[in-house]
Amino acid sequence: MVPEDARLAERLAGHRILLCYGLFGEVVARLRLDYMRSQADWLCSLGLAIEVVALPTAAPVLANAARIAERIAADPRPVVLIGHSKGGLEALAALLRPGIAARCRGLVALQSPFLGSPVADALCGIRPLHRVAHRALRALRLGSGRGLRDLTTPMRAAWMAEHADAVAGLARRVPIAVLATTLEGAPWRIEEGAYRLLDRWMRSQGIGPGDGLVPLASARLAGLPLLVLPGGHRALVARGPGRDPVGVLRGQLLGLTPPPPPPAPAPHPPRL
Repeated sequence: MVPEDARLAERLAGHRILLCYGLFGEVVARLRLDYMRSQADWLCSLGLAIEVVALPTAAPVLANAARIAERIAADPRPVVLIGHSKGGLEALAALLRPGIAARCRGLVALQSPFLGSPVADALCGIRPLHRVAHRALRALRLGSGRGLRDLTTPMRAAWMAEHADAVAGLARRVPIAVLATTLEGAPWRIEEGAYRLLDRWMRSQGIGPGDGLVPLASARLAGLPLLVLPGGHRALVARGPGRDPVGVLRGQLLGLTPPPPPPAPAPHPPRL
């Protein structure tokens, strides 16, 4: 075990690590493709308690937030949340529920569209396509399909505006790391071709750079720094040439979990 892993295992001993998938995440995992799997295996190798929260990822954000909150409350141990894309939104919303933030020692949000995705806007705006997607999501038991509409920019912007004070207060109490990727300057990869087409379309709309599904402007949380790395939408949760999802997560978890303070010096015996 490398020294960084030993330090992290010591700091997170007695914690639970909850992984929250994004839209279609459970399908990707069911197909045995790498989706936070390498990260989960690494965390397990440190002797930590890992749980993938069972979320129907196309369900509404607040419905899944309630499920995450239930899993947090089900065990007295403190938790660290790791959420990708829509899962990051749901983890954030879960921490705003009464009494839940006090149980959390940190949140890592990976490529989460806090202010929505223009791709979701486009899909929901094409009614025949949205109806087909809605039926497919229900058939796959991924939720009601309302979760896709929850990812649109009007829905997310309204929710974030309504909860701005609560989110700011949460950020003062719970360490939060916010990460995103951009295809701008990233090396060409054939598996990211579709993301590049979507990124090019978003740029043509004046939306700016992003990972192909989430613009950088949408991944920001007010008052918190945004770490931007090169790559497409799966770059931080799946292995591949030039990717290091474990290394990225290791660095963020070490930053969120400072070492315990040194013990206070023993009092000097009184002089006689």
